Amino acid sequence: MTAQPESSEPSSEQEEADAKQAKALQRSRRLGTLIFYVTRTIFHTLRITYVNKTALDPKGKGVIYVTWHGLSLIPANEFAGKKYWALISLSRDGELQNHIFHRLGFHTIRGSTGRGGVKGALQMARKVKEGGVLAFTPDGPRGPTHKCQLGVIMMAEKSGAPIIPMGLSSRWRILVKSWDSYMVPLPCSRAYYVLGEPFYVPAGLDDAGRRAYAVQLETLINRVEKQAEEMAGRKDYPAEWQTEEEAKT
Repeated sequence: MTAQPESSEPSSEQEEADAKQAKALQRSRRLGTLIFYVTRTIFHTLRITYVNKTALDPKGKGVIYVTWHGLSLIPANEFAGKKYWALISLSRDGELQNHIFHRLGFHTIRGSTGRGGVKGALQMARKVKEGGVLAFTPDGPRGPTHKCQLGVIMMAEKSGAPIIPMGLSSRWRILVKSWDSYMVPLPCSRAYYVLGEPFYVPAGLDDAGRRAYAVQLETLINRVEKQAEEMAGRKDYPAEWQTEEEAKT
């Protein structure tokens, strides 16, 4: 008896799995397109007050702009069409985000501070060192909120580029019930966009050093967010989100 050659045709199970994946990707792109148009419409109706607006001009140099994941709607639209870079999660939700950011005119690298994070961070550091501009949420993609993961510190360390912290708020808004309490400004709202001073990370840090700089960066982002919140008329910024450096003993 002669052995039958193995078929090179895909199995019915594989075909079914491929079809499901294709449908899921198509749904993700449709949803991403809808989100793109909704957020662009909202953004163009906002009346934005800027603080330190000159920091939005990178002057042709590599810069890393950071804010918390829940505040990313306004800066993502502010940077639309500028060919900036974004590091997008490898998760299923990342497919949706990747489509949205491409529609906004960003370049993207797939990775995160979790799965695939080190490789993605090093790739991004090279782009920034070459003069690219990165928009990043250091508590993403899954939190915890207002906690800076080490990927952004590594990128700043390896690239030598400054980190610019950004704080956002809106007088009229919806906070989505999600891990990051995602802020969606209401159309025609007054919004506040506060940019901090450049923050540099020295080369040659160990993990303990990176963690120490991560805590400093958390403080700086919280500080400009609190300022934006106060400009929007809110005085109840959560005490657990540190806005001042702890005294050195």
